[in-house]
Amino acid sequence: MPSPEMTLERQSSQAIGARLGEVHRRIGAAAKEIGRNAAGVSLIAVSKSQPHSLVRVACEAGHAKFGENRVQEAKTKWVNLREEFPDTVLHLIGPLQTNKCRDAIALFDVIHTVDRGKLAQTLSTEMEKQGLRPEVFIQVNTGEEAQKAGILPSDADGFIKECQTLYDLHVVGLMCIPPQNEHPALHFGLLSDMAERNGLSRLSMGMSADFETAVRLGATEVRVGTAIFGPRG
Repeated sequence: MPSPEMTLERQSSQAIGARLGEVHRRIGAAAKEIGRNAAGVSLIAVSKSQPHSLVRVACEAGHAKFGENRVQEAKTKWVNLREEFPDTVLHLIGPLQTNKCRDAIALFDVIHTVDRGKLAQTLSTEMEKQGLRPEVFIQVNTGEEAQKAGILPSDADGFIKECQTLYDLHVVGLMCIPPQNEHPALHFGLLSDMAERNGLSRLSMGMSADFETAVRLGATEVRVGTAIFGPRG
């Protein structure tokens, strides 16, 4: 008879596999509504604060793109997993301090949260030292919330050009986190217009509660945690 631990692990594996399938189905349905190819939407499984065992289950289910908020937590979690699953693509989706840039560049393939000149300069310097050039998104504070990271919309155009020309960062797109008390479509639309104006083709927007809306408005990366792993304890 299987032990309680093995039974729980099997149940978790089945649940995460089913949730991944359901999120992909919903992405496909939302894309179909507006005539998009769902293959143009990358699902980033937000593994921040999730136990190693559940993240492993998602890897074993064949998922390869994961998002983490904190550099140190990601280092601890992925040091062995990445050797075991070498096709993994790691996205930093949380705020980045300049003193963590060296580790961030060494660990992450994509950084979603570039939002100020000092950070851009430090990233540029560290990338040159390490010979690495991860893709970056500029985070825009579309709701102009004082407590939230991100460049203000009024400063975004100039900052994007500065990152591209002065700091030579590989800017691929824009990222936002809409205010909780406002309809996300307004913010997704603003981000989409801003990206188009600056010749950027990728949009990191949409989470568990609103990723379908984001897909309808052009998201190329959606960051989904709870809908895959369940509520964090």
